[in-house]
Amino acid sequence: MTERLPLFPLGTVLYPGLVLPLNVFEERYRRLMADLLAGPEPHRFGVVGIRAGRETAPTGLEPGTDPGGQALAGFGPDPARALYDLGCVAEIASAETREDGGYDLIATGTTRFTVLDFDASGPYLTAEVERLPEVVGPEASVLGQAVERLFRTYQKRLAGARESTVTGLQELPDDPMVLSYLVAAASVLDTADKQRLLGAGSASERLTAELALLRQETAVLAKLPSLPAVELTRQAFNPN
Repeated sequence: MTERLPLFPLGTVLYPGLVLPLNVFEERYRRLMADLLAGPEPHRFGVVGIRAGRETAPTGLEPGTDPGGQALAGFGPDPARALYDLGCVAEIASAETREDGGYDLIATGTTRFTVLDFDASGPYLTAEVERLPEVVGPEASVLGQAVERLFRTYQKRLAGARESTVTGLQELPDDPMVLSYLVAAASVLDTADKQRLLGAGSASERLTAELALLRQETAVLAKLPSLPAVELTRQAFNPN
């Protein structure tokens, strides 16, 4: 079964169960949000990642602007070349209209989708999408335990390399599906790796990939006396 969703391209990856704060100020996305909020609940839109080299805006900034407010190139007549065709449905949990006409939103990732067809003919980008099923997969619980142990080691080494304290999660979820998405969101990986984790066919496949990535990243961190200062994207986990 397919459906049409308005799209909000971002330079980050949204996962099911994760919270996404958004500062909406560009005109086309104001229009998108106004149309959504004027319609029936639940208010949903699709978040898709922007391919490397096309956008550098972090969470909270929207396509078309950079952190300094400078205009960036649009997506052109063929969004499929600039955007990933795998994304996540975002459901608006709260929305506040600002005096300048923009919006401050809190949205939550719900389900993954694949884009069947982009449509750039309207005031904002839309797409025909098909939602993807969630499959746990074999030995997910065992894999989850291994990922949890390695993720804690990774957090400690990351904090040490950045000369900071570990302020991450004290308790991790037992559900292997939820754990797989949380680790994917909380790990410092490039967009391509995060997209591959989003697209994994099952929680087991995602956890297996995370084991390999965490081993690689942890080994690199162990050899570095310090890391360049970077502002890590923080996404709060929503267990509901």
